[in-house]
Amino acid sequence: MKLKKVRICKFRNFLDSGEVPIEPDITCLVGKNEAGKSALLYAVYCLNPVHPNVQFSILSHYPAWIQKKDSQNGIDQNQVTPIVSTFELENVDIKKLEDQFGPKSIKSTEISFERCYNGELVCQVDVDERMVINHILDSVDLSSDLKTKLSDASTIDDLNQAISDLESSLTGKVSEDTAQEPNEVKETPKQSLVNLREREKTILGGKPLREAVTDFAQLLLPKFLYFDEYSKLPYSCGIERILKTDPKELNDSELNARALLKLAAAAEDYLLNTDYEQRKRELENVANVLTIDVLKYWSQNPDLRVLPEITQKTVSAPPGQQSVLEELKLRIWDQRHFLSLPFDEHSSGFRWFFSFLAAFSEYENAQAPIVILLDEPALNLHARAQADFLRFIEERLAPKCQVVYTTHSPFMIQPGSLHRVRLIEDRGPDTGAIVSTDVLSTDPDTLFPLQGALGYDIAQNLFIAPNNLVVEGISDFTYLDLISRHLDSLTGCTPLDDSWTILPVGGVDLIPTFIALLGTHLNLGVLIDSQKGGAQKISRLADQEYIVSSNIVSIGQILGRSQADIEDLFDPQDYLDLYNGAFGKELSASVLNGNGPIVKQIDRAEGIDKFDHGKPADFLLRNRDAIFPNLKQGTIDNFNSLFKRLNSLLASFDKT
Repeated sequence: MKLKKVRICKFRNFLDSGEVPIEPDITCLVGKNEAGKSALLYAVYCLNPVHPNVQFSILSHYPAWIQKKDSQNGIDQNQVTPIVSTFELENVDIKKLEDQFGPKSIKSTEISFERCYNGELVCQVDVDERMVINHILDSVDLSSDLKTKLSDASTIDDLNQAISDLESSLTGKVSEDTAQEPNEVKETPKQSLVNLREREKTILGGKPLREAVTDFAQLLLPKFLYFDEYSKLPYSCGIERILKTDPKELNDSELNARALLKLAAAAEDYLLNTDYEQRKRELENVANVLTIDVLKYWSQNPDLRVLPEITQKTVSAPPGQQSVLEELKLRIWDQRHFLSLPFDEHSSGFRWFFSFLAAFSEYENAQAPIVILLDEPALNLHARAQADFLRFIEERLAPKCQVVYTTHSPFMIQPGSLHRVRLIEDRGPDTGAIVSTDVLSTDPDTLFPLQGALGYDIAQNLFIAPNNLVVEGISDFTYLDLISRHLDSLTGCTPLDDSWTILPVGGVDLIPTFIALLGTHLNLGVLIDSQKGGAQKISRLADQEYIVSSNIVSIGQILGRSQADIEDLFDPQDYLDLYNGAFGKELSASVLNGNGPIVKQIDRAEGIDKFDHGKPADFLLRNRDAIFPNLKQGTIDNFNSLFKRLNSLLASFDKT
C-alpha cells in the first residue's frame, strides 16, 4: 500500500496540520528551522516504526502550552491521536485481503491507520459484510436447503444466530439427509453447521469482523525507517553486545551498527565464532559492497573506502576475573592521501551517506514494504554532493519505496518537481504549525529555499542552455511547462520545443534589467503580457538593439487583443475552473463582463483589488491529471498557437 496523506494533531508544535498529501515516490518538506519539519516526520515515524523502542510520549510530544488546559478540561490525552494516515491499497494488497475475506469484500481502495498517545493502533477499512458472509458460505459444502436458510443473514451476528437456530432445530431429530446408501457417506446437516463454524473461525480468527479485518490489514502496513544526523554509525562498538542485546536497549546509532553486523552475518556464527579470518573477510566483503554503492553517487572523492577492523578489549569481570570482548572499529582509507582515519574523524558527509546505506541495507531486499523518512539528509554535503544524493534518492530509493525528506537547502529541491514540495510554517500558539502545498504563494522566509533552487537552476542554465525564454514569474513557467507537456501527448498539437529553457525572472519590471545585462550574450526570447508598464521599457531595449524586436512575443499578439495576460490563453470556463478550485469558489462565466483580461474581470466580480494569480497555477500543478482531459478546444488552440510562434524564433537564432 502507498501512503497517500497524513494529518498531525497535538504533537509538538502542531495543533492540526490539516491533510498533508504524500507523493507516491518522493515528498520534500521545506521550512525554516524549528518550523515543524522534524516534528511532522517523527510523528509519521511513530505510526509503525522499524525500531521497537520508538513510541509517543505525552510528556515529550504533547504541545506544552495546551497540555495543562486540556487536562483541566477533562481531555483524556492518552486517547488523543497525533497521527492519522490514509493509504491507497495496491492490487497485491487487495488480493491478499480478498483471498482472506472474499471477493469484493473490500469496498474502497483507501484505508486509514491512526495511532493514539497510548500506543493503540486503529485501522478503518470499508468492508462489505455481505460479501464476507457469501465467502464463508461458499467455502463449505452445504446442502441447498441449509444455504438458503443461511443466506438471508446480512451481518456476521445474524449468520451466527441463524446457525444456532438451525442447530437447535436439529437437536434430537434425524434428517432425511442422514440416510446412507451402502458404501456412501454423507455429512449430516449438523456436521455441516459445525464445519461452517470452523470455517468462520479460520477466516475471522475467532474475532468480530471489524477486528479481524483490522488485524489482517495491519500486517500489510509498511514499516517506517527514520534516519537523521544522530543515526550515524559509531567508530567502535562491541560485537557481542550489539548482536545479543535487546534492540529496545540500543540507540539509533547502535541499531544501525547492528544492521551492518547483521548484513555481515546471515548467521551470527560469522561474527561470534573463534575464526578471526572468517570474521574479518566477511566484514570486508560487506564494507566493500557498501563502499561501492556509496561511490556510485559520491563525486567528491572517489578514492575512499571503509576498512572494518576487529579488535579485542580486556575488561574486568566478577572478582578476580577478566573478560575479553571483541570490538568492531571502522576506519576510512583515503587512497588519494595515503591516510586512514577513524570513522568519526572523517568527512561528516561521507559518514552520513555510508551510515544510511548500512541502515537501509537491512530493509532494501526485504519483502515487507517500507517508507523512508530522512531528516535533513545530506546536510553536511557540498552542493554538488547534495545533487548526487538527490540522484541517489531518484535512482536507488524511490523505485523501491516512498521517500519523505526534510530540508532547508536550495540544493535539495528540484525546480522541475515542485509538485513534491510541502511548505511548513509555525504560526504561533494560536494556530500552531501548518503545512501548505502552495509553492507559489507563502511566507517569504519559508519560500526562500525554493527561490534559491530556482535561482541556482537559472544561473546554471544561463551558461549552459543555448536558447532562453524569459517570462515574468513562476506561474507563467508553470502554465507553459504543464500545458506543453500535455500538448506533446496530443495528436496534431505543437508543444514548446525542448531546446527552450524557461527563465522566470520575478516580474515584468525586472525583464528589462535582465535583458540589458545579459541579452547581448544569450539567445533570448521574451514572453510578456500585453499593455504592462514594463512592456514599453522592453520595446525601448529593442530600439537600442539589446534584443531583436521580433523576439519579443506578447500574449495580445497571439490572441489579437490589445490587452491580454497569459491567463487569457485559457478558455474563460477553463480558467474559472482553476480559480474556483484554488479558492473554493463557484463563479460562473455569467459574472464576467468587459473585454479586458480575465483576471481583471474576476477582480471586478469579486469586488477586490487583486487576487493571488499564483494559486490557480498551483491548483493546475496539483490536479493536472484530472484537469487536462477536460480542457476546452479553445485553450488547446491558443497554447498551440503560442508554442508555434515561440518555436519559430529558434530559426532566427540559428541564423545568427
